[in-house]
Amino acid sequence: MKRQIISFIILLLLSVSISGQRRILKIPDLDGYVSLKCDLHMHTVFSDGNVWPTYRVYEAYRDGLDAIAISDHLEYVPKREFIPIDFNAAWKIAESSASEANIMLIHSAEITRDMPPGHLNALFITDGSLLKRDSVYDAIEAAVKQGAFIQWNHPGWKAQEKDGIPKLYPLHRRLLQNGWIHGIEFFNEFEYYPKVLDWCIQYKLAVTGNSDVHGIISETYPRPKEISRPMTIVFAKERTQAGLKEALFAGRTLVWANDIIGGKEEYVKPFFYKCISVGKPYYENNRNTYIEIANKSDIPFTLVNGPVGAPETLKLEPNSITRVVLGKKVAFPLIYDVKNVLTRENSVLRVEIKY
Repeated sequence: MKRQIISFIILLLLSVSISGQRRILKIPDLDGYVSLKCDLHMHTVFSDGNVWPTYRVYEAYRDGLDAIAISDHLEYVPKREFIPIDFNAAWKIAESSASEANIMLIHSAEITRDMPPGHLNALFITDGSLLKRDSVYDAIEAAVKQGAFIQWNHPGWKAQEKDGIPKLYPLHRRLLQNGWIHGIEFFNEFEYYPKVLDWCIQYKLAVTGNSDVHGIISETYPRPKEISRPMTIVFAKERTQAGLKEALFAGRTLVWANDIIGGKEEYVKPFFYKCISVGKPYYENNRNTYIEIANKSDIPFTLVNGPVGAPETLKLEPNSITRVVLGKKVAFPLIYDVKNVLTRENSVLRVEIKY
């Protein structure tokens, strides 16, 4: 009877099809690159998640993503009594649905260990079963031999770091010396770790941010509240898995999550200027000059520490135009700090507003 019930549930889950509307995310491209919206860390029933693999494809399609990685745990498979263990199953099940939905599905697995080194995603693997090794070092080496991109997940997760502060242990330094860590999560679910930005600059790594979702994504990030699901924005030369992989290894990324942008200044600064445009003064009187700043993206920006004679704070809401009243003595460019755009642990992006 149990087998019949399980078979019926699986048939229902398999019946999930890609339909409905796909959201258009207004994320600008950088010159010479296409901006790929990615979630590189999520789970299904094949580890400790609660949804079937094809449902992850449906969610990604609906939310306007370009690429996802289903990274089920290798060492933690709590549903083994009901679902056969197959470390490649989620990818095999979802691959055709992803292709039909124009979603790039990255073949992935999560190496799940105590700290150090903690949890690591191996992206772009060919066979997850070969990563199931007693030694974590051997597991990572097996992934690297498959050409994997290794992402260190949630380095400040309080279940492993009680103070919530990421730390580099000797094993991490050994892996970094070997070139066996290629990216670190700056943002995971609802947490972010500013120290990661300094490490990614120091070791030339990709800054990533992902949902690590286990349940239904729309319940974790409900649309009416407009809390954006975390995503890694990857600046690729082309919209292909090869292009995505090359860009990740090159570190051309930034993170957008919960109205926060995090990344290296060399990418976040041109990205900011692609998002906004400043109009010439459209009206002047004896006291003031009036201009408009358009934010053409889905990302809000909060500008602070404005110059004397200009607004101290400017909130550039998504897909909107902000009217700005300036004193006659204010000179362009206007210098602001962008409060919600982090470039290092203790630094935010500084920009010039000019027309």
